[in-house]
Amino acid sequence: MSRLSLPVLLCLFFLCATAATSVAQPNEANKPGPAKELAGKGKAAVDPEAERIMRERRAQAQSLLISLAADAGSYNDQKLRARTQARIADVLWDADPERARTLFRKAWDAAEIVDQEGLRKMQEDIKQQQAKNGNSAVAGPPNVRGEVLRLAAKRDRALGEEFLAKLKIEKDREATEAADKSKANPFDTPEGLTQRLSLARQLLATDVARALQFADPALATITREGIDFLSYLREKETTPADQRYAAMLAMAAGNLQSDANTVSLLSSYLFTPHTFVLFTDSGASTTSSRNSEPIVVPAELRSAFFRSAAGILLRPQAPPGQDQTTSGLQGKYLMIKRLLPLFEQFAPKEMTDALRGQMDALGTAVPEDVRGRDDDTMREGIRPSLTNEEREKTLLDRIEHAKTSEERDRLYIQLARLVGDNGELRARDYINKIEDSELRQKTRAYVDMTMTLRAADKKDTDLVLELVRTGELTHLQKAWALATVAKLLAKTDHEKSVSVIEDAAAEARRIDGSDPDRARALMAVANALLVSDRGKSWDATYDAVKAANSSEGFTGEDGVIRIALLTKGMSSMRSSSAADFDVSGIFSELAKDDYSRTVELARGFEREAPRTNAVIAIARAVLEEKKK
Repeated sequence: MSRLSLPVLLCLFFLCATAATSVAQPNEANKPGPAKELAGKGKAAVDPEAERIMRERRAQAQSLLISLAADAGSYNDQKLRARTQARIADVLWDADPERARTLFRKAWDAAEIVDQEGLRKMQEDIKQQQAKNGNSAVAGPPNVRGEVLRLAAKRDRALGEEFLAKLKIEKDREATEAADKSKANPFDTPEGLTQRLSLARQLLATDVARALQFADPALATITREGIDFLSYLREKETTPADQRYAAMLAMAAGNLQSDANTVSLLSSYLFTPHTFVLFTDSGASTTSSRNSEPIVVPAELRSAFFRSAAGILLRPQAPPGQDQTTSGLQGKYLMIKRLLPLFEQFAPKEMTDALRGQMDALGTAVPEDVRGRDDDTMREGIRPSLTNEEREKTLLDRIEHAKTSEERDRLYIQLARLVGDNGELRARDYINKIEDSELRQKTRAYVDMTMTLRAADKKDTDLVLELVRTGELTHLQKAWALATVAKLLAKTDHEKSVSVIEDAAAEARRIDGSDPDRARALMAVANALLVSDRGKSWDATYDAVKAANSSEGFTGEDGVIRIALLTKGMSSMRSSSAADFDVSGIFSELAKDDYSRTVELARGFEREAPRTNAVIAIARAVLEEKKK
């Protein structure tokens, strides 16, 4: 199919839809809706003409998607190809499952290429940042195979198994490669295991036995995702979860590569379900998929954990320069200090005393500030968290004893983040005390946007507006924040909402015309107008389309607000979804108001990615209307 097939078909699609609409208009005022309830009869009165128009539109939408799928096969962008084919397959499944199944397989082949390239690029970025700063804060690439797998498995379990089998082959290869390395890495779970466990988690809601069939091959390795799955499984069925956890304890005890972080992962199941704390010599990592209370387990299972944990933590420390553990000496010290209260509460006294002695011995080789550490990471799920006032006082005390300006700067950053997370503008007082001017600027930008995100989540419109006015935010961030405020104010203060949208549009237009952020910001403005002044959203969307055509990097999807603070002593990254940057939502909404005009708008995109995403959104809106 030629490159002109999609625009031509879109044009035909638009003309047919316009003709169909014109037929319906003369009698529209005198006819009932397509499915209007007859009073007192409980049956729907169907307008034959409206039904005919809807059938035509559905047929047009299906033809459009089929043509788009053919075009997608020639896309050079493999990610766009995979997502397009998978999403079209999902939409077409009910009408043409065989065609959809073929598209899913093509999508999978493209997704494999995307994920491999994404992993390679991420590893390069990590190496570059580590060479420069000693650590890294890198956002992981999109998991495109995961997207294809979830859509396919939802439609066809056998197809899901087929894709999982391919991941198993990769898993076996990764396991072989891992065996050649000197240590296991609990931070990086092989992709095959991650996908298998992700799908198993989805199946837990409806079919526990089937979920375990998917999950068991991945539970032969101790990973964060595997233990998290067991915590979810235990909420459904206790016995199979406890049995598999007991097997992991035995596995860890017999593995010489097990270390303090292995113990921490295993402790999560019993004491901090869904929350994981890991330590390295250069920092700490805390992840949480859900807050949960410690579980009640048989005493023998808890005792088995403490035996395995003590056996690992009491192993002799390797000589300097030969430590191959993921935690390192400092991480092991901190992990023992973190878990010691659990040993004191539940483990035999002689085991606890031995562990305390090990901690004291390690303490002679770690800095004073490490020995004195008692922050939320150390307490997470085990001891009550410090109050904000207590944390602030502790940091201020540490600053008084800091020996270098670099150490003081790190502590001021922690103070600024602590106070900023609480939504207090006085965080800037601590930022201003940072001596390194470049670091001060980076911290100000990070903390200001962190406060903005938090204030938006809490619907604190006044604070968001103050941060936009005085904060160190980019034009994109300001446009997003203002558009968010406008939507929040739409019902309570319409006049102010419209005024704020004008400010958001002004910020968007300050972004360079070739920068894809300009199109993203204008999309956010158009989405805000959907809520505040729906009629004006058409012109705003048109402006966004024009901006998209001037910026090669705009794809119309994966909208996100991402901020990072990377220094020699720490790395922190926060991502917040920003669906208002994408095309799918607004084109779906506009299609409900004026289908033909929306098709014409989609035709305005000159590049494949945003046009494809807009077309799929329109077609999905039409075909899903059938189900209502």
